[in-house]
Amino acid sequence: MNTSERPDRTLLSAPGPLLLVPGAVLLPEGPVDGLAVLVDDGRFQVVGPAEELERAHPELQAVRLPGQLLMPGFVDAHHHLTQSFGSALAFGEPSEIFRRVWVPLEGALDEESAYVAAKLAAYEALRGGFTTVADAGTRADVDVEVVASAARDAGVRCVLGLVCNDADAPEGSSATALAAAEKHLARYADDPLVHASLAVSIPEAATEATLRGTARLAAEAGAVVQIHVNEHLAGVERSLVRHGVRPLEYLHGLGALGPQLLGAHATLLTPRELTLLADTGTAISYNPVASAWKGNAVAPATAMAERGIRFGLGTDGTRGDGFRLAEAAEFAQRLAYGLTTGDSSCGAGWTWLEQASRGGADAVGLGARTGTVAAGLAADFLLVDVETPELAFSWDLPWELVRRGNRDQITAVFVDGRLRMWHGRPTDWDGPALVRQAAELARSAVDRAGITRVHPTSMAAREAVRARGAARVRERGSAR
Repeated sequence: MNTSERPDRTLLSAPGPLLLVPGAVLLPEGPVDGLAVLVDDGRFQVVGPAEELERAHPELQAVRLPGQLLMPGFVDAHHHLTQSFGSALAFGEPSEIFRRVWVPLEGALDEESAYVAAKLAAYEALRGGFTTVADAGTRADVDVEVVASAARDAGVRCVLGLVCNDADAPEGSSATALAAAEKHLARYADDPLVHASLAVSIPEAATEATLRGTARLAAEAGAVVQIHVNEHLAGVERSLVRHGVRPLEYLHGLGALGPQLLGAHATLLTPRELTLLADTGTAISYNPVASAWKGNAVAPATAMAERGIRFGLGTDGTRGDGFRLAEAAEFAQRLAYGLTTGDSSCGAGWTWLEQASRGGADAVGLGARTGTVAAGLAADFLLVDVETPELAFSWDLPWELVRRGNRDQITAVFVDGRLRMWHGRPTDWDGPALVRQAAELARSAVDRAGITRVHPTSMAAREAVRARGAARVRERGSAR
């Protein structure tokens, strides 16, 4: 691509309307050449043949983007924005680290550090091509508006969970929890970027009345309830001991399954539970990196796709790169299921690209608002450089984006029709300054938190291995 043909940031930053003529547009049926999109008032107004749109709008300067793919932004269907200070603290740790790491860490956050942690996570998400993140609710003792402000200021669309746990509260607390839930759903009804959601950490964290009530309120509001479900063996066994049924079955018995439920992880599913998900229209967040880093199993996502179960892809706060998440989704299925069955396709690439965008938007309750490049939907999209060594010689672009794409190829990120990121940097606020501020606050927060780690740091583990090796050498020497 000649320098003169590179995308013009000044033109792309204009308030609109914007007439964009990319090299190709990624539609549900695949990449299509010769199209243009008209963006105005935060939405795709028209998507159609470039020549027709240019003739229809002679008053607009067409912004030509050769070598750029215009594609939907990624949707992170499961995140914990205020946990960003401790992301690396989970490395090497056994499952259910929330008790030893996440609860104490978020409990140590004040208003400033919670805001900075959330904005840092949003920054990473935007850099990785995520235009929407679903936050599963913070345990920090702050108003959730702190997290909402961080998301708005960063420029990311956010499905914002309010934690409604009440199992350990005084008897009769369900009414209080549900009143707060109703207020939260109304609070963001007209917000262009923040969409209210309810959350329960795990099924046993809320009373039966609250589980039923949050399901009802979310369904009435067109929102979702986010619940970690069937994630770890310990969680499944607790439910069996307490209720005599598995977590997903327990929720079904309460009438809490349905299109309003977004179940996080669901890595341990029986055939019956897959049927329950399909029959009730419940959505799942498939979090493949979290499975590899801190889980017991991999969710059967290819089986979900085959049975029409609604699901999106989530990071669980592991790393914010949409392309690497899609690749991990395919890779985990291949290792967990494809190798044993001889399935060399495992979704044929397009499955993971679609579930990372349109499927994710549907799972988090925003399918009618975002996730697809289509007239009337929010203009949440990426410009991706496809004239790179990884993608230039294309035979099957969707699959290549899954296996060979990465955030370095993202030229621009748009959310709600506005340019938010340009080559990985925010366009209207100071990203490096935020990172420096976060580094200072994180040290203080972690020191206050009283975090308990089972696994040593990588260098301490390395030293332990060397020490054991040296001891074996000494033992062999003394034996002689």
